[in-house]
Amino acid sequence: MKRNRRLYQILLVASFLGGNALILFGISSVLSYLNTGADRTSMLHLEVTMDEVYLPKIEWGSLENPGRPMEEQTLDEIQKDYLNAWYVRNVAYMKNDPYGIADYYTDSARIRLYEQIDLNTQNGNWYKSTTLSHHPELDFYSEDGTLVIFTDHKVEHYQETYRDETLLFKQRDTLSYRVMLLLEDGFWRIRHMMAVEPPKEPSKALATNMERRLHPVRAIQGTNYYPRDTPWDTFGKKFDENIVQHDFGLIQDMGLNTIRIFIPYEDFGKAQVKAKKVALLRSTLDMAHKNGLQVIVTLFDFYGDYDVTDWTLTQRHAETIVKAIKDHPALLGWDVKNEPDLDFGSRGRERVLAWLREMVQKIGQWDTVHPVTVGWSSPEAAVNLAKEVDFVSFHYYGEPHAFEAAYSALRQAVPDKHLLLQEYGFSSYDGIWNAYWGSEEDQAAYYAEMQPILEKEGIPFLFWGLYDFKEVPTSVVGRLPWRKQPQKHFGIFDIEGKPKAAYPHLVNKKEQ
Repeated sequence: MKRNRRLYQILLVASFLGGNALILFGISSVLSYLNTGADRTSMLHLEVTMDEVYLPKIEWGSLENPGRPMEEQTLDEIQKDYLNAWYVRNVAYMKNDPYGIADYYTDSARIRLYEQIDLNTQNGNWYKSTTLSHHPELDFYSEDGTLVIFTDHKVEHYQETYRDETLLFKQRDTLSYRVMLLLEDGFWRIRHMMAVEPPKEPSKALATNMERRLHPVRAIQGTNYYPRDTPWDTFGKKFDENIVQHDFGLIQDMGLNTIRIFIPYEDFGKAQVKAKKVALLRSTLDMAHKNGLQVIVTLFDFYGDYDVTDWTLTQRHAETIVKAIKDHPALLGWDVKNEPDLDFGSRGRERVLAWLREMVQKIGQWDTVHPVTVGWSSPEAAVNLAKEVDFVSFHYYGEPHAFEAAYSALRQAVPDKHLLLQEYGFSSYDGIWNAYWGSEEDQAAYYAEMQPILEKEGIPFLFWGLYDFKEVPTSVVGRLPWRKQPQKHFGIFDIEGKPKAAYPHLVNKKEQ
């Protein structure tokens, strides 16, 4: 009996201690939540971080404050919550759903946003919008650290207005904002934000002479380049400097002076560009320079979204790459995108052109020395954005006898820009999928007819391409064999690296 009583007492004490432990754990968890705040990604129902959905350029100006100095950690928190506020507003206007607004705006600031959402819903309107850059400057930071006022100068804002599924109009503006943020529940919420006209500044002329920028374009004679064993994957796991060096030596021996290379968007890390990939790109430019070759860098290979909500991510991608190599001596110019007109049908012509127009402008700001172009799939498509690009690039895979007429039509449509034949060529494939209508001799005959035309007209060119390939990725031309098989045989060197019959027609005899 005594033994049972003692056991009962032990159980009571253990139960008491265990219960108190659970209570203390619960209290500490609540306090921890209140002190640190809920994760905003989960509050927004996002399965990815904000870095993967919205990355506008932000550069702080003066942080001088007559009262309390601005702490680095506090500034990071202010910046994060402020940009998140812009993002949730953009999403709310796109979905006409106020979800998330309460997390980043105070009670009084929400009223106007809710009213706008209600009005949009009634009228059937909705917006796709984004901000592209912010330049905030601190005006006031309170002694108690709970209130901050700053002016966000020259906010670049782009918006598309829709009614149901119809695009009504597009608008791009640059405004400044007077912003007040309050610290509530551990987070900075917008209390007040008022748009103000930015001060007008005198326009600045570009320091670089356009003719000097374009001079190398007129002399281009070269090829589009992929290594023989890694087509459409130049900078992948099998990257080999010895192979690239060897190939560039072949191109130099032909008397050519330019190559065009391609940067895959996802492979390079999308918005978070991988330093290792940039190092491989720089190494490729180094080898090109050693072999006397200029390089046209084509960005955004295998990219095809173009949506406004994606703009800040693609701009961070391009900015990182452009600024990393813009001073390299081998760089000739930038090609924003390969054959974007092929996406007109699936993505919408205006959507694609709006993205391109913005990217051309941005690249021109990040690099004021090298010219910018877009690689259109045909002479007919190359009239798009002709005024915006520095020189016009087009591809041609038609019959040689029809080339001069197509070129002449483009020249008449774009009389004041340099033209580059950026891709052209002929497949030597002679299998069942083209009824055996092809051969190395036919390929040689194609270049025998094309090269004199280009020489007579003084047309700069980049032929497609250096090598035949054993395999072509399905993502390039699809699975259809009558498209895939011919694509393997456009090279002037076969899969063993031996020159084909077309080779002599592409050797620059003037340089021999």
